[in-house]
Amino acid sequence: MATPTLRTLARELGLSRTTVSDALRGSPRVKPETVERVRAAAKAAGYDRNPLAGAVMSFLRRSCGQKFRGVLGVLEIVSAEQSLNAQRYNDAVFEGVSAKAEQLGFKVDRFQIGATGLKLSRLDSILQTRGINGLIVLPAAGFPDLSGLSWTRYTAVYVDYFVDSPPMHCVCSDHYRSMIGLLRELHARGFRRPGLFIETSLDERLHFRWEGAFLALQHYVPEISKVPILRPARVTPEVFQEWFEKYQPDVVLGHFPDAVAWMKRCGAKIPRTHSFVCLNSLRTQGECAALDFQAPQLGARATELVTGHLMHSEFGIPSQPSLTTLPARLLEGPTLRASGGKAPRPARRTMPAAAV
Repeated sequence: MATPTLRTLARELGLSRTTVSDALRGSPRVKPETVERVRAAAKAAGYDRNPLAGAVMSFLRRSCGQKFRGVLGVLEIVSAEQSLNAQRYNDAVFEGVSAKAEQLGFKVDRFQIGATGLKLSRLDSILQTRGINGLIVLPAAGFPDLSGLSWTRYTAVYVDYFVDSPPMHCVCSDHYRSMIGLLRELHARGFRRPGLFIETSLDERLHFRWEGAFLALQHYVPEISKVPILRPARVTPEVFQEWFEKYQPDVVLGHFPDAVAWMKRCGAKIPRTHSFVCLNSLRTQGECAALDFQAPQLGARATELVTGHLMHSEFGIPSQPSLTTLPARLLEGPTLRASGGKAPRPARRTMPAAAV
């Protein structure tokens, strides 16, 4: 059987070669129903088009052979309530995206959408005009709705746990495995009464991964005392101190570094008698031990996935969205006793970590 070409596809469909070519690359000049018809015929015929070829040739003609494969769009859903921590996290993810994209021969355009940014219809028009088919969506509060984009033209990865409007491949930190690793490290250092405090909203947003991993290790690791989790709607000094004095954990895990001062008010000598680990290094300035979720690496991995989809002409909403996770790393700090009994110096920080 002869290898299918643009010419044979055009003849079979009764269209011009230009229309077929434009449809395969998602040009806004072609009606969406024609795009779907052409792509279905190309798939059935076994035609494998490299969607980046046109952009490469166009750029090569202008740049005398410089390495270039295309442009990626980074979407940031902004709102008036966006916190400083969330913005710092998104910036760190974007830095990772930019570095990996440059390494792979791509340029990056960042777009802000939402109440204080572009409307989806306007963004859709801009992306189509610029020929941008690969998208990376930065984390957003709640569950973003991007169903208004013309998804037959795009492939996308969301840098967070879950999105269903529309479903996308996701890349995020592995909070469950990170908690397991942290607790095992603390156990190896001699801690036997770990205590966890977490606000309900944080726990629910991550589908109870922090809580689930903590409870599992409490059950299966030998010699661990089962300190109940403090899980209020809002953690206050009064609520924390009542819990701490009642259950006397020897190491405390939580998102708020203020807990160090609360522990000291209860008589804790940190790190000699008690220790503390913040579950988000983004909330610290190196004053305590913390988990670093390596946001730039998450951005880099999302970029690898998107460019891979582009190379294989994988457009549209995936029938089976995947989840890729990366574990956090422990940043040593003066609030955590080392295995030898002394608190280590804080690790040098190069990047902010994840947002939750």
